[in-house]
Amino acid sequence: MSSEEYAPPKYAQIVQAIRRRIADGTYPPGSLLPSETQLINEFHVSRPTVVRALQVLQLRGVIEREHGKGSFVKATPPAAAEEASRPGRAVLDRAEADENGSPVSVGEHPAPASVAKLLGIPEKSPVMMRRVLFRDADRPVDLVTIWCPVELAEGTDLGQPEPLTAGIRQHLQHTKGLKLEHVAERLSARHPSTEEAKLLELRKTAPVLGVLASVYNGGGRPALIVDLVLPGDLHELEDAYSL
Repeated sequence: MSSEEYAPPKYAQIVQAIRRRIADGTYPPGSLLPSETQLINEFHVSRPTVVRALQVLQLRGVIEREHGKGSFVKATPPAAAEEASRPGRAVLDRAEADENGSPVSVGEHPAPASVAKLLGIPEKSPVMMRRVLFRDADRPVDLVTIWCPVELAEGTDLGQPEPLTAGIRQHLQHTKGLKLEHVAERLSARHPSTEEAKLLELRKTAPVLGVLASVYNGGGRPALIVDLVLPGDLHELEDAYSL
């Protein structure tokens, strides 16, 4: 059996190469990564493979992607693999306007049972819902739904139909003085709901990764619930840690 059969997927090889270059200073903090076309030519892969690699780096908090400008190395990259951003935290730091995010449903909504249980409120209590679809040039790449108590959303732009120009974490700290401190995530592999399949342009039988994150500001109950849906053919969540 050849060693190639044990080689990581091509997108993962690109992720590893870029992380090595960031670590050795080839791509210093704040620098612009090569364009998608340059990476395609260098690694001899297709555009979807490059896009997937950049999405993994973004979700892990290593780079920031600015629509129309390119991908930049985070100014303060994670100090160690154990400190790498999780999907929930990456969502909180994304500026919708810079990431080609389009709000598809915003406003007060009865809390679903799963969200009500996590927030510690009665089922169908009114909560603020913000659902945003993110796209690349070719297709939708993920769907994010933020749920939060109505009183927390008051005085913020979470209920506005326009894309946010700052990350939710930064926006809440600026408008409410609220400092989000930690996240508890639950990951599931499943099929999309009818609405998710329609928005993400997927078959009902297509696999998706669901990340349900409870976001705390130091209290006993979550301040926000983040529901992230990732098409299974575009995303693979990975981690690295010391033994």
